[in-house]
Amino acid sequence: MDWIRLTKSGKDLTGLKGRLIEVTEEELKKHNTKDDCWICIRGFVYNVTPYMEYHPGGEDELMRAAGSDGTDLFDQVHRWVNYESMLKECLVGRMAVKPALPKDYHEEKKVLNGMLPKSQVADTLAKEGCSSPSYDWFQTDSSVTIVIYTKQKDINLDSVIVDHQDDSFRAEILIKDYSYIIHVELSHEIEEDFSVRVVENVGKIEIVLKKKENASWKRLGHPLENHNSLILRKDTGLYYRKCRLISKEGVTHDTKLFCLMLPPSTHLQVPVGQHVYLKLTITGTEIVKPYTPVSDSLLSEFKEPVLLNNKYIYFLIKIYPAGLFTPELDQLQIGDFVSVSNPEGSFKISQFQELEDLFLLAAGTGFTPMVKILNYALTNIPSLRKVKLMFFNKTEDDIIWRSQLEKLAFKDKRFDVEFVLSAPTSEWNGKWGHISPALLSEFLKRSSDKSKVLICICGPTPFTEQGIRLLRDRNFSKEEIHSFTA
Repeated sequence: MDWIRLTKSGKDLTGLKGRLIEVTEEELKKHNTKDDCWICIRGFVYNVTPYMEYHPGGEDELMRAAGSDGTDLFDQVHRWVNYESMLKECLVGRMAVKPALPKDYHEEKKVLNGMLPKSQVADTLAKEGCSSPSYDWFQTDSSVTIVIYTKQKDINLDSVIVDHQDDSFRAEILIKDYSYIIHVELSHEIEEDFSVRVVENVGKIEIVLKKKENASWKRLGHPLENHNSLILRKDTGLYYRKCRLISKEGVTHDTKLFCLMLPPSTHLQVPVGQHVYLKLTITGTEIVKPYTPVSDSLLSEFKEPVLLNNKYIYFLIKIYPAGLFTPELDQLQIGDFVSVSNPEGSFKISQFQELEDLFLLAAGTGFTPMVKILNYALTNIPSLRKVKLMFFNKTEDDIIWRSQLEKLAFKDKRFDVEFVLSAPTSEWNGKWGHISPALLSEFLKRSSDKSKVLICICGPTPFTEQGIRLLRDRNFSKEEIHSFTA
């Protein structure tokens, strides 16, 4: 908040008195000290000198990118942060475009602004056993069908994200570490609702749009940014849509279950183990935070499979009274809007293949990624023998969905839950303390000596880092451990 106040004070934070300049690589390199620090992010140069003392990661972290292109470093640490809004008063200008190279100049092709040259797309996918995707479209009197040929066999509805906002139509298909994007300004108006169908065995996707008028379309529309492109997912940027707050209810003394409804013109299903970003405008600045969606109830997820209404997204969120984001979120009224991004995350369903033992270590709201993982594991993995959750909290009142977890353990004998408290009352008869070798030695018992194991861990950074160290000390491999960001 102090930084936001400074940016609105009218003070010249760039040192250029409001001018924007074109910055060469040579000029950027000159500004590489704490007292004069320029950083380039995605082609834009910022004077971050005045931001040094406000940066949550400290001055040293910012200095790692001083006088250079910090895009990759920024993406590794916190790509979800809306730096354009946070640093808009520090904008120096754009990086100067390098002169074109002679035709006979040969150099290894590189990713440019996240987009791979077409020939390199095919080469890259071919190495991964993939074919380059393509699309086509056809129409009837009342509809337009966009057909996307991914040539992948592991495509499902989770892999397809569709948004229709005003005249803009955008479809993003998640293919391994890439996004294939269709993005056009439609030539005619369509109805809000549409249907998405996936033919999984051939990887074909059909998106059926309803025409507002029964006129013949001569073309699908005008191409927009990144249309018909295959882009590394980490370089696509975050795409948001506004979702309506439908309900919020208390779960513990400081944690609430929020229900958001997607727009009727959006198809989005967040894959298991992935998160999204929620965005609010606070005192004129966009603030963004990552959260992992859950189900509305742990037990309801274990009914017979039915066609669920996927228009709702649920979040378990702890409200921090002294925080910046969560108090604003908590003050929203039913019917207000929150912007929700596309999903992100490195967890892959393939990690569940032939899995026999699943161990979950969670602290506080680090429990949220475990909700859908629990559901998926107990309902979709025939080889599964045992699922164990060790859930760390401060007090009994902090335990999220305690009764539901206990009922689930009673209902499904493959599942077991242990609660560990760091500040229990004298009446507490369960385990207590922090994550430790003693607690883990009993917890991490396999169903057989050579059973296939996956351990998922999520919580505050010190908890996760300590947990991973202890797991490695017990000779679990990197492939057997997956950590989530709380």
